[in-house]
Amino acid sequence: MNDGFERVTAWLAARGHANKPVALPVPARTAREAADGLGVQLGQIAKSVMFRRIADDVAVLVVTSGDQRVDERKVAAITGLLGRADAAFVKDRSGFSIGGVSPVAHRHRPVTLIDRTLFRFDVVWAAAGHPNGVFAAAPHQLVEMTEAPVADVVQAVTSPCTDVCKIDPHAGLCRGCYRTRDEIAAWPGLDDVARRALLVELDARRRGHPGFPPLPA
Repeated sequence: MNDGFERVTAWLAARGHANKPVALPVPARTAREAADGLGVQLGQIAKSVMFRRIADDVAVLVVTSGDQRVDERKVAAITGLLGRADAAFVKDRSGFSIGGVSPVAHRHRPVTLIDRTLFRFDVVWAAAGHPNGVFAAAPHQLVEMTEAPVADVVQAVTSPCTDVCKIDPHAGLCRGCYRTRDEIAAWPGLDDVARRALLVELDARRRGHPGFPPLPA
């Protein structure tokens, strides 16, 4: 692997973390690639998103679920005004390259926030200092490791509709979003917690579904 992977491995070992980092056989620079490589749900990937705090140039790290998008305004309300963290800034402050940023063992300790949507899962997988390296942890363990607060820092949940609005007559699922008619009808009335739970189910359906047969001409 590389120095970053070794640093994370040593950091976890020194703190008695039971799950050693593992090397995936395929690149995992994105949450989707990591989820596919591990055979887990997208939301189980604890992705690290870094910003630069404008007031003092300190790194701000948000650890969030792979199926969520960080809301910069929510983060800034907690940490202060934020700017973009380019590849050089990320490497200098964390010691890791983008795509392999771990939530722990940073060269310079960042201000860290843990997104509460990770707590939908018993186990999540975080980068271990290299695009192919990951380690498993419970969300509460990430909180303990980073000593970071848990916060609501993601964008509101949007509809999974893909504009392919055709219900497959055999599966009873929309060919675009994999929802049933009832789930589509119920979506406007769901709160964000229920919507995220349904998105987890839809992700599982996509991965487990063999595909739809061609529709009749």
